[in-house]
Amino acid sequence: MNQALIFLLETFLGFFSLALLTRFYLQSVRAPVRNPLSQFLVALTDFIVRPTRRVIPGLWGYDLSTLLLAWLTELLLVGGVLALKGYQLGPGVGAAVIGLMLLAGLNLLKRFIYILMVAVFAHAILSFIAPRGPAMSMLASLTRPFLGVFRRRIPPIGGVDLSPLFVLVICQILLMWPLAALELAVTRML
Repeated sequence: MNQALIFLLETFLGFFSLALLTRFYLQSVRAPVRNPLSQFLVALTDFIVRPTRRVIPGLWGYDLSTLLLAWLTELLLVGGVLALKGYQLGPGVGAAVIGLMLLAGLNLLKRFIYILMVAVFAHAILSFIAPRGPAMSMLASLTRPFLGVFRRRIPPIGGVDLSPLFVLVICQILLMWPLAALELAVTRML
């Protein structure tokens, strides 16, 4: 029974956290708002983002309320999963709470890297199939900050831009090494 509850918790809270984080990312890169993904994310998350914006203002053009809500959703997910697995807070409650907060932040960072990887992959594929398609402007906004770093240094080879390959490799390395090591260290705190 706990496995089914964990699955439901990870599915629904994980999806909601992903939606909030994607909304924050789209807003932070100033992606066009007239696309179906942005409209879907606003419709899905507006019920909680609007009231939170009244309490938590933006900073330097970034919607901190959406980012905080994504982190709180991730914190609720991590805490719920650990509770369902039978984890109980012991005498080191403070360290455990800090560990849960850090673990939620790491999970949010991993979700961001996955969002970036999907956007880079979709951008690379669609640039061959439908370079003038309606999704390209949104994908270009999402990937430009990361692909631009490599495009300035590595010229296209035979007319093929290799910057998506470099971004995907670096994302994968980040997931495999430093983030995995940090996650292991934080789980040992719990």
